[in-house]
Formats: sequence, structure tokens, C-alpha cells
Amino acid sequence: MGDTVAGWLQVTALVVALGLSYRPLGDGLAHVLTTERHWRVERLVYRAGGVNGDVDQRWPVYLRGLLAFGLVSVLFLYAFLRLQDHLMLSLGHEPVPADLAFNTAASFVTNTNWQAYSGESTMGHLVQMAGLAVQNFVSAAMGIAVVAALLRGFTRQRTQQVGNFWADLTRLVLRVLLPLAFVFALVLVAAGVIQNLHGAHDLVTVAGGHQSLPGGPVASQESIKELGTNGGGFFNANSAHPFENPSGLTNLIEIYLMLVIPFALPRTFGAMVGDHRQGYAVVAVMVVLWAASVALVTVNELHRISSPAGHAAGAMLEGKETRFGIWASALFAVSTTLTSCGAANSAHDSYTPGGGGMTLFNMMLGEIAPGGTGSGLYGILILAVVAVFVAGLMVGRTPEYLGKKLRGREMRYASLYLLTTPALVLVGAGLAMAFPGERAAMLNPGPHGFSEVLYALTSAANNNGSAFAGLSADTVWYNTVLGVVMLLGRFLPMVFVLALAGSLAGQQRVPVTAGTLPTHRPQFVGLLTGVILIVVGLTYFPALALGPLAEGLR
Repeated sequence: MGDTVAGWLQVTALVVALGLSYRPLGDGLAHVLTTERHWRVERLVYRAGGVNGDVDQRWPVYLRGLLAFGLVSVLFLYAFLRLQDHLMLSLGHEPVPADLAFNTAASFVTNTNWQAYSGESTMGHLVQMAGLAVQNFVSAAMGIAVVAALLRGFTRQRTQQVGNFWADLTRLVLRVLLPLAFVFALVLVAAGVIQNLHGAHDLVTVAGGHQSLPGGPVASQESIKELGTNGGGFFNANSAHPFENPSGLTNLIEIYLMLVIPFALPRTFGAMVGDHRQGYAVVAVMVVLWAASVALVTVNELHRISSPAGHAAGAMLEGKETRFGIWASALFAVSTTLTSCGAANSAHDSYTPGGGGMTLFNMMLGEIAPGGTGSGLYGILILAVVAVFVAGLMVGRTPEYLGKKLRGREMRYASLYLLTTPALVLVGAGLAMAFPGERAAMLNPGPHGFSEVLYALTSAANNNGSAFAGLSADTVWYNTVLGVVMLLGRFLPMVFVLALAGSLAGQQRVPVTAGTLPTHRPQFVGLLTGVILIVVGLTYFPALALGPLAEGLR
């Protein structure tokens, strides 16, 4: 079978699997987020935490719970990393340095999973399981909880109550993420991913040399790292490591896990607002952007567009696993950068300027196609609010979305949301390029070196976690700055989303009239797609022109 046929077959299989999951998973999530019944184990969790899971909260209370939980999580994980040598299953590893521990704690709590360290030589098994993997569950649940609050804002009237954070968090972990991660961990073990509590084994090779083979609870962490769009890797090589991703089958499963919840959430959106057509419109925009990115990255890596010399040497296979080839590598790269996952089965730094530039542009879109667990949907809904507002300006009437008026207050929250991430990316990149020591961390000079820095800040601010590997980011400056950027890039947008949810919930629904913009038709799909591309293009084009675009032209 040729590479092209195999490539098309895996894309088709992925699309079919996601299509079959869309309705049952989306409806299941809607049920979890709307039911008033608590499981017995959930009530035990509420009692242990001293919270009341039956009382709806106003949006400031919901926000305080979320921020308090995030702060405690950062402090706990930081202490875990600093005290690693005193814990069992440490495998003899030393305590993680203070700046790297802060960076890692911020990274995993914010669903970023940026790693400035080599996993197998830095972390013991207990830290991996009870520290990092636990955050993979709760950080993913936090994202879905925030979008649930926003959806309640659209459906509720004359109230600022948007749900109960503790109930949402607990239900999402116990009813959705844990069962799915458990099942797919078994699937990955059956497909060849390792799962044990061994340390490194020193073996004698056939040639008489010595080789150290690391072990660990990999499959259990791999399943939730992809399912929760967390990213990171048990090993330094991430999903290119044969113990994490041994075959083309596991590669396809991992891509599916990255995409399945974000692509199902528009169905949840339609179910919760009482109009599935709204969910179809949102998922259509996601599919268009995802498919376009897959096509552009694959074509750039296969054909002579931006690197004729590389293609003349046998296509762009540098930095790609021969087990996967170009098609599967490009599909993985697009899926991981259009979600907030950041896992990688190839080195994005070695992609062509066009292919690498697209992975960067995917994150700059705000990771909304389909985006992270929860964050992708609330990101695209914010852009939908902007699109409706733009349409309202064009026809000269007060814009309305899902029966709620978009007044000055709502647009301020939406605007602040859209400005937060670009400000963090561009200011951070500017500071890094202004200091000689940080410029020296670039492996490559010129536009590609700038792309390495821009990619790092974009990945941190958008809570992605992937990297252009040429940047030496394990320094005090980068660990500290990227940690702060990750925290601000995660929690500041959540503040504005919850404030918007409260503002919408306080309104009375307005009836649909002849002048109401239909937001379920193909015209709105086109409008929303155009707004997304224009907003990103105007914001980031100067920076992209100095990086991948300049490199491609050169």
C-alpha cells in the first residue's frame, strides 16, 4: 500500500470514529452537566472537601472556587516536585530545582504540560502518577466546567447563578474522564504501550554493548494526557517514543483521544441551549479549520513548496519517525496544535517553514478547532459573540445571540478575552528578543531562531505545551517567565468567560424576530470562519512575517 493511500485511509478512519462519537459523547456530557442527581461517591467527595454540591453559585463564587483550587494545586505540585527525593518510587532522582518546579507546576495545573526537562531522568513514578497525572484529570475538568458555566449563562434568565464549580469538577472527573481514561489505558496496553513500576533495566545488546531501558506507568498517563488535551510525555521523546506510541494503530488512537471530547462538546452546546443546529454550526467551523490545516501542513511536508532542497533529498523526513511517516506526523502535529494538547510524535522544529508556520498559526487561532477540553468551545463561542456583534453593526441593530442581547458589558468581556493571549505572546517574545542572554538560548539565528522564541511564548500563553525544540528553555528566566505566562494565559481568560456567563444569565431572553441573525445557517459558518481568520491575521501577522514567512521567502 502506498503512502498516499495509507494516509487517506487513516484520515478517513479518524473522521468516521469522531463522527460516531459525536452524538453519544456529546449527549452524555450534557446529561452529566445538567442532572441534579449526585452519586454516592460524589457526596463523599463533597463531604471530604467541606463543600455543598447542591447549591448553585453566582459567577464570582464559582470563579473563587476555581482560582482557589488552581492555587492549591500549584502549591501542592510544587511541594511534591521539591520533596521528590523523600518520596517512595523516586528512583533516586534529586529534587527538582526551584525554577523548574515552578514552571512544571504551573504547566500541569494550567493544562499546558510544557516540559523543560527529560521525564525519565527527572521524575520518579510517584510524582508522575500522584502529581502530574492527577493534574491531567482535574485541569481538563476545569476547562469543561468553565464552558458549562458559559452555556448556563445562555440558558438561564434573571440570575447570576451559573452552576456549582465543585459539583461540575467532581462529576466530570468521576463520570467522564476516569472511566474513559481507564478503558483507553487498557486499549493502549493491549496495543503495546508499557505499564509497570520498574526502574531502568540495563541490558546487553546483540552487539555486546550496554543499553538502559526505562519503565514506568506509561499507558495510564498516556490515555489521560491525550484525552484531556494535556500533552507532555512520560519520556523526553514524547509520543515519538516507542514505549509511549509503538505503532501506527496507537498513533491513530492517540490522535482520536485528543480530538474526541473537543469535537463532541458542540453537541453538548446544542443540547444545553435546546437547539442542536447551533452545535452543528460550531462544529462545522471547527471541521473546516481543522481540515484546511491538515491539508496545508501535509502538502508542505510532501511537496516542494517551501524547502526545495529538503524535498530533493527525499521529502521532509528529518525529525519524523519512520514508523509514522509524513502523513501521520502531519496529522498528529495539526491535531495537537489545534487542541491544547502539545504532545508530539515528530519535531515541529524540523518542519518546513510552511508546515512549522501552520503549527504556530494553529495555536494563534486560540486552539478552537476543536481546541482543548472545554477551552476550545468557550473560545469559539467568544468569537461567535464577536461575529454576531459585527453582523449587528452591519445591519444597524442591537446584536443578539441565542436570545441574549450583546451589550457593551458583554463585548468588553469578549474583547478582554481576545486581547489577553496576544498581549502575553507578543510582550513575552519582545522581552525575550530584547535580552542578549535569552537570545543566546536560540539554537538557530535569523527568522527560524525568532520562530523558536515566538513558538515557545505562543505555546505557553495558549496552554499548548509543544515546542520548537531548538530553544534552550531550561533557564531561570524562561522557566519563570513561561510559568507566569501559562498561569495568566489560563486563568485570566476564564475570569472573562465567567463574567460573561454571569452577565448573560442576568438577562431576560428576547424573542426571535425577523431581524434576528440566524446563527445556525451556512452564512453564519462562513462569517464566523472569516472573523476568526481576520482577528488572528491582524493580530499576529507582523510577528509571523518576522518568523516563518521570512524564512519561507528566504
